Amino acid sequence: MPILGIFASAPAPFSASGGTEVTSGGFKYHKFTSSGSFVVSSGSKNVEVLCIAGGGAGGGDLSGGGGAGGLKYNSSFAVTNGTYTVTIGAGGAATSLGSSGNLGSNSSFSTITATGGGGGSDASPVSATVGGSGGGGGYNAQTGAAGTSGEGNAGGNGSTANAACGGGGGAGVAGSNNSGANGGPGGNGSSSYSTWGSATTSGENVSGTYYYAGGGGGGANNFPATSVGGYGGGGIGTAGLGVNGGNATANTGGGGGGTRGGGGATVSGAGGSGIIIVRYAV
Repeated sequence: MPILGIFASAPAPFSASGGTEVTSGGFKYHKFTSSGSFVVSSGSKNVEVLCIAGGGAGGGDLSGGGGAGGLKYNSSFAVTNGTYTVTIGAGGAATSLGSSGNLGSNSSFSTITATGGGGGSDASPVSATVGGSGGGGGYNAQTGAAGTSGEGNAGGNGSTANAACGGGGGAGVAGSNNSGANGGPGGNGSSSYSTWGSATTSGENVSGTYYYAGGGGGGANNFPATSVGGYGGGGIGTAGLGVNGGNATANTGGGGGGTRGGGGATVSGAGGSGIIIVRYAV
């Protein structure tokens, strides 16, 4: 009598869609620069998720740079048939005289959430605010704000001399304190995902290395000096009356630059919007 074999069904092949899709180096990437959905139509898999929030704006006057949006990475997020909501956080809007910088908005992929960047300080007593990375401190020796643990770093401190203000924190390092009469540079973002940036043409390319979530440079009174934003899309900090702060680069999570302010309708630099990338081996 023949023996009947028992055969297990082959698992369904994995298939997913959403965002801008790229295959490179043995991985498939789904890049989201606006809110949408990641849809698994077949199979299941553990995927990697890079989630970056919107960066904060610089403060409105005599101000520190905005903090970068928080950066979260999950190396093994289980997905199966279904739809996963993707929310891209906006950067903090440009800020006018008398206010700390506007906060960036959170980004999220399903249950993973990255915290929006903190705003730069205005002149005392308007303080910098905490965020994914913290905003930089402004005039009258304001201190930089803290970043969120595991997502970013603190902003640098300002001084009383020449209204030199601190840079916003970045995902890689903290923002710098004021540099003499000049504003402090923003903290550099993370280069840990340079391969992702190269494959998807995202982040800021610095001599072939890609960075995400750099802090904004601090403002100053030492015209025409500027302070650089951190690698990863941070906006420049500006000096002198009537010069707007530099805007951060969209979809990097960079912080906006601070400004000296005054001289009319001067505003700080706006923060950059966030980005989410999902990848998995193919």
